[in-house]
Amino acid sequence: MNRIEDVKVAVIGLGYVGLPLAAAFAKKFDVVGFDIDAERINALKDQIDSTLEMSVEELGALPALSFSSDPEDIRGCQVYIVTVPTPIDRHKRPDLGPLQRASELLSGLIQQGDVVIYESTVYPGATEEVCVPLLEKGSGFTLNEGFFVGYSPERINPGDKDHRVADILKVTSGSTDSIAEFVDTLYKNVIAAGTYKASSIRVAEAAKAIENTQRDINIALINELAMIFKRLDIDTEEVLRAAGTKWNFLPFRPGLVGGHCIGVDPYYMTHKAQEVGYHPEMILAGRRINDAMGRYVAGELVKGMLQRGIKVTGGRVLVMGLTFKENCPDIRNTKVVDILTELETYGVRADVYDPWVDAEEAQRSYGISPLQELEAGVYDGIILAVAHEQFVDMGATRIRELGKPEHLLYDLKYVLLAGDSDMRL
Repeated sequence: MNRIEDVKVAVIGLGYVGLPLAAAFAKKFDVVGFDIDAERINALKDQIDSTLEMSVEELGALPALSFSSDPEDIRGCQVYIVTVPTPIDRHKRPDLGPLQRASELLSGLIQQGDVVIYESTVYPGATEEVCVPLLEKGSGFTLNEGFFVGYSPERINPGDKDHRVADILKVTSGSTDSIAEFVDTLYKNVIAAGTYKASSIRVAEAAKAIENTQRDINIALINELAMIFKRLDIDTEEVLRAAGTKWNFLPFRPGLVGGHCIGVDPYYMTHKAQEVGYHPEMILAGRRINDAMGRYVAGELVKGMLQRGIKVTGGRVLVMGLTFKENCPDIRNTKVVDILTELETYGVRADVYDPWVDAEEAQRSYGISPLQELEAGVYDGIILAVAHEQFVDMGATRIRELGKPEHLLYDLKYVLLAGDSDMRL
């Protein structure tokens, strides 16, 4: 184990989590940011971040941060922090492939006394049950003799410029008491908000798994209530504002639940629960509700159009927004796609417009070609699916100009006032 002041850090995976973390560490340590995507590395060397998490000025102000797609360039570091994605497969099972490949890569690089810290979201036990055996096999070392591991779950919120990595309290842990202290001290050097040292790696893993599971269940409850209030002809937002006057009412809102965290992490928790013989009813019920919201939105729009005598089959609908959340270009696991898929079953021609999205990525990921420009007066229906600042700035009048004289405007994100839209979630 090395002294903190002598540490050279490698960050493995330079996406929404890894790049800001590497930048934070580069303010105090020598850091090599590694990614297998050579194109991504070349762009970062030119100070271009396609995730928009880091500006040209921010990247240019970090002389201690270098980038590479060559594993040999990270050999000789003493701390390796793994921030690769942990998605789910089409059967909604954890896909640990990226994590396993990163562990196999590091197994050929780590040296005596090195520390590997995982930040990727996993189920409790994954670090020690999946990653450590791969590190041991490839390196010939034994855990806590030849090398050590830690776990410090990421808490990055893509697109949030007010809560950066250094501003969010960090949970830490290690494979021994002394390594736990080392990992905690390491992060204290770069996390201004402070750290919380968990009693074990499994506790830290479980804490991460339930953070977003809790949010998922709460949003599912509000989504279910929104569907009930719709049948009762009560405005959900007005109900939530009234209930929110109580000091301990939680301010969740209905909506689509996508992205790489809330819509994914609960499946890691349920996978492990089922592995040990427990069927998690509440967690899976919440997932079923939230996974069905895209289809529900499309169905509600179609019903609204029919009630107004607006043509559905062959009708044109504009979906404003494709990303999983506002003011960021991230389209991973976006549930807007579910709306588009369901509208297609009704014979509706749906266009997508999102000024934040890279058109090539949208085509590659979903086969969607977003509009580059908006055309006025052509849509039978408009769905305001993502609350991008550009859409907020447009306001109801300019948005309605995109529709035909008789059209339906469905505001999913409460961007507009109640009277300015025809439907709200």
